[in-house]
Amino acid sequence: MTVLTNESARTEVVNRLRRAEGQIRGVQRMIEEGESCLKISQQFSAVRKALDSTYLRMTMCFMEQELSACMQPDHKQKGDMETMLKEMENLLSRLG
Repeated sequence: MTVLTNESARTEVVNRLRRAEGQIRGVQRMIEEGESCLKISQQFSAVRKALDSTYLRMTMCFMEQELSACMQPDHKQKGDMETMLKEMENLLSRLG
């Protein structure tokens, strides 16, 4: 599978993951300190949304990168396009 080569997109995804990591640490702390299940569940929901959002952003960056490469005038390999579309389908299937 192709890697995400856009440096700013990679940085954005990593930063989002670091924020989610901080949220997960916060959930751990809440559990250790005996917070209510309701408050903990709200934080779990926020973490899940943050991870889903990050995954979607990474997938969109990958799609943009690959489509851009396939649209270059010197790009003539049909197999590359088919492989890319299969990879995109695989990534998108994991959103649900």
